[in-house]
Amino acid sequence: MGYKILKMKRAFFVISLAVFTIYPGIKSWGANSNTPLVMESSYMDHVKTEQNKKKKSNTQKKDNTVTMSALDAVKIAGQLVDAGDYDQATRILTMMPQTNNLPVEIERWYLIAQMAQRQGDYDTAIKIYRKILDDQPDLVKIRYELALCYMAKQQWYRADYHLRLAMAGADIPPAVKQQMMYFRWIARQNKNWNVWFNFGAAPDSNVNQASDYELCGVYGAFSGCANTAKPVKAIGYNLLLGGNYEFVLGDHWRWKNDANVYANIYDYHDYDDLYLSASTGPRYIWSHGDVWLAGVAARRWYGWEKYNWSYGAKLDTNYDWTRKLSTGLSFKVLDNKYDNDDYASILNGQTYSTSARISYSLDATKYIILRGGVDRDTAKRDYYADWRYNASIGFGSELPWGFHAYLEPYFSWTNYDASRYFVVVEDSYLMQKKMTEHDFIQRYALSLSNNKFDVWGFVPTLTFSYTKRNSNVKTREYDKWTLEFTMQQRF
Repeated sequence: MGYKILKMKRAFFVISLAVFTIYPGIKSWGANSNTPLVMESSYMDHVKTEQNKKKKSNTQKKDNTVTMSALDAVKIAGQLVDAGDYDQATRILTMMPQTNNLPVEIERWYLIAQMAQRQGDYDTAIKIYRKILDDQPDLVKIRYELALCYMAKQQWYRADYHLRLAMAGADIPPAVKQQMMYFRWIARQNKNWNVWFNFGAAPDSNVNQASDYELCGVYGAFSGCANTAKPVKAIGYNLLLGGNYEFVLGDHWRWKNDANVYANIYDYHDYDDLYLSASTGPRYIWSHGDVWLAGVAARRWYGWEKYNWSYGAKLDTNYDWTRKLSTGLSFKVLDNKYDNDDYASILNGQTYSTSARISYSLDATKYIILRGGVDRDTAKRDYYADWRYNASIGFGSELPWGFHAYLEPYFSWTNYDASRYFVVVEDSYLMQKKMTEHDFIQRYALSLSNNKFDVWGFVPTLTFSYTKRNSNVKTREYDKWTLEFTMQQRF
């Protein structure tokens, strides 16, 4: 992989300089700031030469000093940066007092970041670019430069994330679009490892997914209510730890491995949930997409008792159709085995699933993700076998002041193959009735995070969700809300 990174670095320095020339200026400027900038007249002689002897009306000589507007000073500094005279540009930009002209301040900090970036101080450049984007997330050029810095530091997943957003910007010159496509290909070639770690707490109003429906009626010579489970409120602490690594086999071939650990620990430990999974297999990448065929295995504990395990295979594909539109398609086959003999005698079976994703970037700050899927579960008892259909639409946006929001409604339909007996109430009588269950689940989730509270690369994220299940079997209906606080990796 070393020669690939070396080629990328050469291209990075050449094209980065070209971008500064091809795509000058971050945004159109407003009225000039009246804040003066005072410099030595000996240095001003050099400035006059660079500015082709600006008109005398724009400068005033007095007591061996000159005064100019902050906007003029930033323009001069930009020319010096372009000429590689970083010392003199730094003097101008650091001597300038802070102004109330936001475009001027953004341009000033952009030039400081550019000098750091061109001299290899990528950490400083990244901090400045992030600070600008926290306040002005729609600045395409800033996001692009941030992606180039992450590429130089070989942080390929972060580079790819910001390249995706930047490519959706408006009014990007064709030459820069081509550069972005090339850099995305470089990022895809070099994204050979990643680690993720999220943790948090989540109050749950119905951790056992129980119904509030009461079965009350007449049964024989008696009347009363059947015993049914009641909703249990609990506070859960969640943890997600995972990572992947790819062995580079050539320009296009990789061997990808990944593993995940997910845990929910509640104050009622009967509902604790621990899930482990791993995948491994060959992956083929090209300029617009990738395909991964992998063997998969998973293990689950529920209430700290062995619950089930599964193994099988999956095929994941991704393809970028345009700089704004990308799609993904996944197929999976699993064989499921349950540890408890009673469960195994009725639930052992296979899962066949397919899912699709469509991602579309509206602009450099907003995107939409459409998801849909079909799952088929078989079981030893037909009344536990089912077909499941699901769909969701997510809307995400990078907002001012460092906020990021994501809203996603989710819908799922489950149809079981055969009927079984349920306790129901009909005409005020309690009775057992054979029914085929049909469920409909709707879930609404809103996540909000803020990049200004970055702690070691993690940002606080608050997610509120509401879930409701409707069913033709009333005792299978429930609703619940969850408020989840997590610390998630920042991209």
